[in-house]
Amino acid sequence: MISPAAQEALERFLAHKVALENVSDNTVAAYRRDVSDFITFMTMHRGEPQGLAPLKDIDVPDMRSWMAQARSSGIAPRSLARKLSAVKSFYRWLAEREGFEPTAVLAMRAPKFQAKLPRPLAEDAALQVLETVELQSQEDWVGARDVAVITLLYGCGLRISEALDLKGKDVPLPETLRIVGKGGKERLVPVLDAARAAMEHYISLSPHMVTEDGAVFRGVRGGPLSARVVQKTMQQTRQQLGLPASATPHALRHSFATHLLSAGGDLRAIQELLGHASLSTTQAYTQVDTARLMEVYNRTHPKA
Repeated sequence: MISPAAQEALERFLAHKVALENVSDNTVAAYRRDVSDFITFMTMHRGEPQGLAPLKDIDVPDMRSWMAQARSSGIAPRSLARKLSAVKSFYRWLAEREGFEPTAVLAMRAPKFQAKLPRPLAEDAALQVLETVELQSQEDWVGARDVAVITLLYGCGLRISEALDLKGKDVPLPETLRIVGKGGKERLVPVLDAARAAMEHYISLSPHMVTEDGAVFRGVRGGPLSARVVQKTMQQTRQQLGLPASATPHALRHSFATHLLSAGGDLRAIQELLGHASLSTTQAYTQVDTARLMEVYNRTHPKA
């Protein structure tokens, strides 16, 4: 149970994240869930509703109890690290407005976990997806729409939310597209001729009028296309092609980066294209590329 004061603070925090950092709906939902769960735990643990005053008094033993309870509940280290990050973000915001030092919260260290490597598609598999995705719908305009979306993910390295956020004012696609990604970070992304052609083909077939501030990609009922629809289409495509469950829309973005790196792309340039705040995030793709090369070596070298 969350006190009205804590609930109001949480909603103001979430509004702040949306306004200043352009976070997605999924991210907002995760923040709301993680911070709410934390406050609910503290209410039960400390035996009193956690209004703003009690929240300021959270100490190190309280934090250790919360993390211990999370571990005993079977929460994986990666998930616990995410929850702790959300709580810390909330406390930084709250402390700035309420004038206190959230030392106990910010001092807690996240559990260590092995980072998952990106799981890209092979180059031929990515091309097969582009050729096959159009066949998942009986309506030509829907097939053309799906090809345009997938081409933006694989050909430009966009996140699915970034592709679906394109507006009428963004078409026809320019040679360089200005994208506002995570945390409100802007980047310039070169647009392939294939992506421009796919978008133009979709626009020419779409029965829905494109307005300057309206979504370019539409669902069958005319509303903005949802990520779930794209995910379902990708699921159908990978099943038809016999690809693993890791062949998701986001895997196409991974494929974009990995295939660029394999072709000799500069790591810093790839970081900029992906919109990664830290080079260390992009460096994961070097491990993927090395692993792929070793697999080829072990499979083909006569002395392997």
